[in-house]
Amino acid sequence: MLRRLARRSLRLLRADDPETGWLVRIVLTALFVWALTLWPGVDPEVHLTLVLSFVGWVFWVVADQRHPVPARTVLALSALLPAAVSALPHNGAAHLFLYGALFTFVLLPRMPLWAILSLTGALIVVLLIALQVAGNGPTAMLTQPGVVVVVVLFSLHRREHRLRAEQTEQLLEQTSRTQEAQAHAAALDERARIARELHDVLAHSLGALGVQLEVAEAQLTERGDIEAAAERVRRARRLAADGMVEARSAVAALRSDALPLARALDSLVGVHRENHAVEVALRTDGTERALPSAAEVALLRTARETLTNAAKHAPGKPVAMRLVYAESSVRLVVENSAVSPRTGEGGFGLIGARERIALVAGTLDEGVVDGAWRVTAEVPG
Repeated sequence: MLRRLARRSLRLLRADDPETGWLVRIVLTALFVWALTLWPGVDPEVHLTLVLSFVGWVFWVVADQRHPVPARTVLALSALLPAAVSALPHNGAAHLFLYGALFTFVLLPRMPLWAILSLTGALIVVLLIALQVAGNGPTAMLTQPGVVVVVVLFSLHRREHRLRAEQTEQLLEQTSRTQEAQAHAAALDERARIARELHDVLAHSLGALGVQLEVAEAQLTERGDIEAAAERVRRARRLAADGMVEARSAVAALRSDALPLARALDSLVGVHRENHAVEVALRTDGTERALPSAAEVALLRTARETLTNAAKHAPGKPVAMRLVYAESSVRLVVENSAVSPRTGEGGFGLIGARERIALVAGTLDEGVVDGAWRVTAEVPG
C-alpha cells in the first residue's frame, strides 16, 4: 500500500510543474504559515496585511484551475499588499510574501506580458510611496524597486526559456507525427505499387497461358491434332517460363538489395537472348546513378514489354537497347525491325507500361523510325 502510494506520488511529482506546480505551492504555503505564526517582531498592522495577502494566496491556490482570471487577479493583489508595508521595521515577512507571490505570478503559464508589466509598475509605485511615507532615503528608494525589477527580469528570462523548451518539444512531437504520417503514406504507396506490379505480371502471364492451354485442349479433343496441340503446349511452357522470369524480376525490383538499373537490364537482355536465340545489344551512355525504385521498375517493365513484343512480332530479328543517363533524366530506347504489320499495334502491355511511366512523371513514345520500330521511355531523375 505504502509502495503504491509512494510510486503514485513520484509520478505526480514528475508530471508536476517544477516552478508553479503543487509542490512549489505547498512549500510556499508552509513558508507563509511559518512567517505568520513564528516571524519575530511583526507589527499588528503588518500582520493583518500579511493575513489578507495569505488569504488571497490560498484563494489563488484553490481557484486557479477553475477560475484562472479572478484567481490570478487576487494573486497580484497578494503581491501588492505586502509591498505597502515592506518599508516598515521588521519587514522580512512582508518581503517573503511579496517576492513569493511576484515570482509565482510571472512564471505562471500563459500569463500575458501586459499583466506582468502592469503588476511590476504597480509594485514599484506602491514601494516608492511606502518608502517615501516611511521616510527612507534615496538608497532604499532605488534598491527595493531595483530588486523587484531584477526579480521580474530573471523570472521573464526563465519563463522565456521554458516557453522555448516547450515549443521545441511540441515541434519535435509534430515533426515525429509528420514523419510517421509520411512513412505511413509511403508504405501505402509502396503496397499499391507492389500490388500493381504483381497484378500486371500475373494477369499477363496467366491470361496468355490459359488461352494457349485452352486452344491445345480444343485441338486435342475436337480435332485430334497432336502436333498442333504439342506446339500450343510448348508455347504455354515458354509463357510460363517468361512469366516466372517476370515475377522474379518484379520481386527483385521490390527488394531492398535489387540490382542497379543497368545491371538489371543486362540480366533481362541475357535471359531474353538465351530464351529466344536472338541478338540483343545493350549500350549504356552517361554516368550511372540511382533512381527512385518506382522509376527503375517502370523502365524495367517497359524494357521487358518491348522485348516480349519484339519476340512476338519480329521473331529472330536483332534488338538494340540503349540506356542514356542525361543531366536531369534517364532515357531508355529500344529498336527492332518492323517487319510485321502487327508490330505497330499498341497492346495492353505497352499501355500498362505507359501508365507506369506516367505515374513517375515520365513519357513513353512508340512508332516506326527509319524502318525500325522504336520505343522511347524517359523518366526524370
